[in-house]
Amino acid sequence: MGKRNSQRKNAAMLDSDDDNSSESSTSTVRSDRMSVAGNEEMQVDKDSLLDQAVDALYEKRGSTREKALSSIIEAFNSNLQHQFVEKKFATLLHQCLNCIKKGSSKEICLASHVIGLLALTVGCGDNANELLEDSLPVISQAFKSGSEATKTSALLECLAIITFVGGSDPEQTEKSMQVMWQVVHPKLSSNVVAVKPSAPVITTMVSAWSFLLTTMDGWNLNPKDWQESISYLSSLLDKDDRSIRIASGEALALIFELGILEKFSAGAKISSDSSTEEGNKPREYVHIQGLKAKIINQARNLSAEAGGKSSAKKDLSNQRNTFRDILEYFEDGYSPEISIKIGSESLQTSTWAQMIQLNFLKHFLGGGFIKHMQENELLQDVFGFTPKKKYLSDSEHRLSSSEKRLFRSPNSVVNKARTQQLNKQRMLSEGKNIGRFAANMGDDA
Repeated sequence: MGKRNSQRKNAAMLDSDDDNSSESSTSTVRSDRMSVAGNEEMQVDKDSLLDQAVDALYEKRGSTREKALSSIIEAFNSNLQHQFVEKKFATLLHQCLNCIKKGSSKEICLASHVIGLLALTVGCGDNANELLEDSLPVISQAFKSGSEATKTSALLECLAIITFVGGSDPEQTEKSMQVMWQVVHPKLSSNVVAVKPSAPVITTMVSAWSFLLTTMDGWNLNPKDWQESISYLSSLLDKDDRSIRIASGEALALIFELGILEKFSAGAKISSDSSTEEGNKPREYVHIQGLKAKIINQARNLSAEAGGKSSAKKDLSNQRNTFRDILEYFEDGYSPEISIKIGSESLQTSTWAQMIQLNFLKHFLGGGFIKHMQENELLQDVFGFTPKKKYLSDSEHRLSSSEKRLFRSPNSVVNKARTQQLNKQRMLSEGKNIGRFAANMGDDA
């Protein structure tokens, strides 16, 4: 009897729970519908604002276009605009290119930044390759139309980003690197006067050039084309500007990491070994050995430079720390390790190539860097960063599972192949013998 009463009581409680559950479920469904409707309304508002901004790029007044470009940058930094880019990719790209062709220096800077953000948003694939092919001639011409430092630096950063994402083969990357190089070393005709590049332009050029070098295979490079570059970077270590020194030092550390100097040295040594007399050693070999010794000595001096009265303490400290890391790598083979917080997780780098990529992308994205690292699959693949929690943009929240797979599929396969190229150098430093540079110097001696 007691057991039966207990069963009835439990049954009544279950019935009551079911009723409450039904009411709760209905309430939850209503709430979810309201939430989805609210999110959709917010997304429509955002898309509408972006549409208005793109339409404003057709306006004749330059200040109107500048304001529109600023709005687009803000929107792309706050969320990955995949859905909007699917609809307006070509329109946005070509309006930005028009802004570069006819706009003020400020408008060119803003449009260049939008194009870079557009490349990072579309990811690797046909659109990114099209973006690079359409933009390169316009950017190359813009370099020739004036030497204003801010404009030139913005164009250099844009070219670096779109080549990093859209360059599908080494030839495309080298072409962009050559365009960058000509900004500082222009090919002059008889009626053209050389314009000395400013320190900010040199710093940006070296940083952008190094950023693209991280994707190259050093052992496939032509020695004749690269010895001039290495000599120039070494000469920059003697400049008064510390930002130039730091950028050049990091570029040279990357060149050591890629084995470029070792390759040139090995090739020259083979030629020299065929000579029976010491005096017959090729000048090429002697030059490379002298260059290696000079670079290491420069790094040693800059790592311990004493500050002058006019030197900023922060800049001096940054220089010393950077060149201590560089010298340690040259002599002992240890690369600097960096760890930064992305939400509750850490992104870590352990090679010069990764560090240069990280610093360049952080600088370019600014306040949007964390958001991109949380949501942008391209950047996650580049750094091998996998968030524990899956972050979805507002536009992706509205898609079904099948739509999400379809939405991402155009880039996912290409990304896998492309990021293999982007990250070839990731493990370069690992497994290398400690002290190889010191050993090499000893062998060369």
